[in-house]
Amino acid sequence: MDESFSVRLQKTIAGPAVCAGVGVHSGAHVRLVLTPAGVDAGIAFIRTDVRGVDNVIRAHADNISETRNSTTLRNAAGVEIGTVEHLMSACAGLGIDNLVVEVDGPELPILDGSSAPFVQVLTNAGVKALNADRRVIRILEPIEVRMGAKSAALLPARDFHGLDLDVTIRFADPAIGVQRRKISLTRENFLTEIADARTFGFLSDVERMHAAGLGRGASMANAVVVDEGRVVNPEGLRFDDEFVRHKLLDAVGDLALAGAPICGRFVADQPGHALNARLVRALLDSPEAWMWDCESAPESRREPAMAMAAAG
Repeated sequence: MDESFSVRLQKTIAGPAVCAGVGVHSGAHVRLVLTPAGVDAGIAFIRTDVRGVDNVIRAHADNISETRNSTTLRNAAGVEIGTVEHLMSACAGLGIDNLVVEVDGPELPILDGSSAPFVQVLTNAGVKALNADRRVIRILEPIEVRMGAKSAALLPARDFHGLDLDVTIRFADPAIGVQRRKISLTRENFLTEIADARTFGFLSDVERMHAAGLGRGASMANAVVVDEGRVVNPEGLRFDDEFVRHKLLDAVGDLALAGAPICGRFVADQPGHALNARLVRALLDSPEAWMWDCESAPESRREPAMAMAAAG
C-alpha cells in the first residue's frame, strides 16, 4: 500500500507478539502479550493476573491515576497498570492506534529504559493498516498549563500536519544542565532521534525512592544514572542530549493518552508526567480549542470537537 495513503488509515499489528522483563518500580517480573485490535478499539491493557473484577484498562487520560515518576492508569474497578508511557510512545511513533496488551503484573516492563525494545517487538509483529480513516485532534487555540516554574502548551500547527515538539529541561547537575530539542513527530524521526533515549535518575535519590516503594527494579541496565556531575553508566550516553530526548519520548507517550494523535505544537519547559497529564486534561476539557479532523478528509468534513461531542 502506498505510504502516503496508508498513514491516513488506522493501524494495528499484523499478529501477536510477546515480551517480558522487570517492572522498574515494582521490581516484579512481568510478561506482555500484544495482539491486534480492530477499528476504533484504541489501546487497551488487560491485567491477566486479576480475577473477579473488570481487568480491562483503556489507555486514555480519563484513567490516569498517578504521575509520580511514571504514568499509571486505573479503571473504575480500581485495577491499575503502571509505567505505560514507553509502550504508548512506541505505538504513537509507529502510528499504531489499536492494540490489546495483556499484562500479568502491576506495571509494564522497563526493558532497557527506552522505547526501542517495544518498537522492535511491534515491528517484528508487523504494522497493519485497517480500512478506516484515522481521526486526529487538530489544535485551534492555545492551551497552556503551569506547575510553578514548569509550563507546557499545545498550540495550532504551522506547516507540519502532525505533532511538532519543542522541549527544554533544566537541571542543576552539570551532567545534564539546560538542554533543548525540537522535533517533528514522523515515524523516521521517532526511530532515529527519540526511541533509543533511556530514562534517567540520580544516585542520590535511590534511598528516597526505595522508601517510597519506587525504583525497586531500576539499574544501570535500564536507566542512565547521574551522580554529582557525571554519568555513572560505563557505556556512557547514547546521545549527547539523551536526557531531553527521553523527555520528548515521555511526552509523546503521555500525549497519546488524549485518545487520538494530536495535530499541533507541543512546547514545554521542564515537562514531566504530571505536567503532561495536566495538559492533556486541559485539552479534553477545552473542546472549543480543538476539532476532530480525519487525515484523509476534505475541509468540508471537518467538525469542531463540540459539534462532534453533541452528535454522540
